[in-house]
Amino acid sequence: MSEGDPKQRLKELEARIAAAKGVEDKPHQEEHYSQAQQGWRMVIEMVSGLGIGFGIGYGLDALFGTQPFLMVLFTLLGFAAGVKVMMRTAKEFQVKQLAKEAGEYERDRHGDGS
Repeated sequence: MSEGDPKQRLKELEARIAAAKGVEDKPHQEEHYSQAQQGWRMVIEMVSGLGIGFGIGYGLDALFGTQPFLMVLFTLLGFAAGVKVMMRTAKEFQVKQLAKEAGEYERDRHGDGS
């Protein structure tokens, strides 16, 4: 065998592997993980809003000596900010999903889909 023959066989094998990977049902799996990531993103946004509000309130209480007052106030403000950001994220995901569904509907309507 020549030196070029194993390299050619390796390239053919890589091409077959790439073709086999393209056949797998990846969109379902990617969608599943994408939705899980969306959920975690929303949870993290809510918790970070609460944490930042609590931290600011606690720091200001320690600075001014007004123990629970500012901590409670800023925790509630952090909660409101977290909910607002979470709702904005949910709307962003909804717009993407509606656009995807509209594209699929148009393809099916024109006979381009399956």
